[in-house]
Amino acid sequence: MKYILVTGGVISGIGKGIIASSIGTILKSCGLRVTAIKIDPYINIDAGTFSPYEHGEVFVLNDGGEVDLDLGNYERFLDINLYKDNNITTGKIYQHVINKERRGDYLGKTVQVVPHITDAVQEWVMNQAKVPVDGNKEEPQICVIELGGTIGDIEGMPFVEAFRQFQFKAKRENFCNIHVSLVPQLSATGEQKTKPTQNSVRALRGLGLSPDLIVCRSSTPIEMAVKEKISMFCHVNPEQVICIHDVFSTYRVPVLLEEQGIVKYFKERLHLPIGDSASNLLLKWRNMADRYERLQKICSIALVGKYTKLRDCYASVFKALEHSALAINHKLNLMYIDSIDLEKITETEDPVKFHEAWQKLCKADGILVPGGFGIRGTLGKLQAISWARTKKIPFLGVCLGMQLAVIEFARNCLNLKDADSTEFRPNASVPLVTPPPGFTPFSCLSASRVAGTTGARHLARLVFLYFRWSRSPDLVIPTAPGP
Repeated sequence: MKYILVTGGVISGIGKGIIASSIGTILKSCGLRVTAIKIDPYINIDAGTFSPYEHGEVFVLNDGGEVDLDLGNYERFLDINLYKDNNITTGKIYQHVINKERRGDYLGKTVQVVPHITDAVQEWVMNQAKVPVDGNKEEPQICVIELGGTIGDIEGMPFVEAFRQFQFKAKRENFCNIHVSLVPQLSATGEQKTKPTQNSVRALRGLGLSPDLIVCRSSTPIEMAVKEKISMFCHVNPEQVICIHDVFSTYRVPVLLEEQGIVKYFKERLHLPIGDSASNLLLKWRNMADRYERLQKICSIALVGKYTKLRDCYASVFKALEHSALAINHKLNLMYIDSIDLEKITETEDPVKFHEAWQKLCKADGILVPGGFGIRGTLGKLQAISWARTKKIPFLGVCLGMQLAVIEFARNCLNLKDADSTEFRPNASVPLVTPPPGFTPFSCLSASRVAGTTGARHLARLVFLYFRWSRSPDLVIPTAPGP
């Protein structure tokens, strides 16, 4: 098993997830089986209870695991199915160690960060790296590990120490560290500064890890003189400095990495049984990136939600729409509309914002209402849904969006004015959406909504074809016509 650790410096959100995904894609294109692990140094057990404004969307895996959105990137780039244990958090590690201590597994020893927490991290990584993820039940050959946060954060220290020890346990030919750093460019002079990267690498080395590759992120292509300066002060060869500037699409990143000789480097550094260049799979990525950048036709979609201030809140929705647009040779123009801005109260309080929101909605070729929680903003979503129905604009409702489509249709087409969801009005006389048996508010805090129940899906399929309301507590609907 080969391990590739991806760390980051200077700032968070620098693109470690895309770099890690791209590296995995390149190695997979060389015929290797690749898996991925994301480490998040927060004390939460998982990402299920996060506010969308904190970390963006919660990505839900096939096994129900609620994890960081970077695992969505791994699955999309690598075409694999990950598991909840592919996302390690400080909370999971501490819970695991405390449970062992309570069982008496440590035989009365004093349980400490070193060695017990660090050993637990290493054990977790080694066990999870062996789990097949691509459907063929074969053990992966490469495990790409992304360490969240930045080097120097106090939260990440136990994990850095764990990998300092792990590099010797795994042996040099099986372990590689890639450090992603920022090379800022001054707007006044246009000069690219290397000092943040120098300091970041120095801090990493001070903690016992030496970068094998330094991936420099910048807004524009990095000049050769800057690359040589980083090479000299960070004590690596020039070919070990990889430059990734801002590009039009993330599909270009694997191509940029491959063009700078990363395949040849991995072959020599990790003794991989591969050629010096990637296969036809990466050629498809290159063609896709070229095609994406040449697109001329534009498809405008209005996304009406309540978490539109942070684009990552709807990362998977954006990617799904982007892929769909690319499939029909269109460029996606996704217009984020705060649903509250469509409501009458906004017209009174901020008329400019109200009219701008409605102008966006009117220009849209299609309207999408994604999932969400709580009653805030639902009136604006209902108005957007009504607009789509009456103006015959293509519409897609996801989760809460589909529930609201059912409610809007019942109110305005079936004259059931009191139709509602018991999530918003527990005593509604026409409760179209109700929780499943045994439901409690704490059992549905995150991505799993009552729309996932068979009854709700059944109603969503049939409401536009058939609806019969009984005064009894039960809704009478015909037999489901099949999936």
